[in-house]
Amino acid sequence: MDTRTEPIVAISALKKRFGTNEVLKGVDLHVQRGEVVVIIGKSGSGKSTLLRCVNGLEVFQEGSLSVDGQPLKHGNPPAMRALRQHVGMIFQSFNLFPHLSVGRNVMLAPTLVKRTDRAAAEGEARKLLQRVGLAEKFDAWPDQLSGGQQQRVAIARALAMAPSVLLCDEITSALDPELVGEVLKVVESLAEDGMTLMMVTHEMNFARKVSDRVVFMHAGRIHEMGPPEQIFSAPQTPELQQFLAALH
Repeated sequence: MDTRTEPIVAISALKKRFGTNEVLKGVDLHVQRGEVVVIIGKSGSGKSTLLRCVNGLEVFQEGSLSVDGQPLKHGNPPAMRALRQHVGMIFQSFNLFPHLSVGRNVMLAPTLVKRTDRAAAEGEARKLLQRVGLAEKFDAWPDQLSGGQQQRVAIARALAMAPSVLLCDEITSALDPELVGEVLKVVESLAEDGMTLMMVTHEMNFARKVSDRVVFMHAGRIHEMGPPEQIFSAPQTPELQQFLAALH
């Protein structure tokens, strides 16, 4: 089997319920290595739940999901740990540890999970902070940073585990408008470097610019999917037409 043509994320017939509320109603999605897939849709359409299923934060009831050839098995803690080493996730809230310096925040997972020695972890952390434009903040505390800087540290922290795929869940929605650009610029550079990205975002111009494929979710299903120029310029369904019209 040629692993390069195998999807890095394979989701088949995925169903997820919270009680009687079916949030995902049979989702099929394959993401190729190095692809940037942006997921758009109204609140409650299942976008964030789908991302949370991919890294094992949500237990799904039906279907299958694998990342980098690792099937997701909730009853199997070693398998889940292995899966999480392949998947990085960045959330709306930065979730930095307030009692650790910026550098220590980035070093924590590699030293704990991968048993990376401290000197190597520090060297890597400094490189990653430089990559997100915060080389000089290694010894700063999270509360000394702006929201945009904290979110860039969160990106560096996710990258420290060298994930095969990076999930971004509305990572700019908690930021002041003037700080959104600095975070998206970092994500754009990751996309240019060939990182596999799955992003939920409300930033449509950004989606149009960086995505290889846009997925429009509606009522728990993938309603439309295609290259950005098709999705934004020639939406096929009334639901997507209404969604895009409401943004302007």
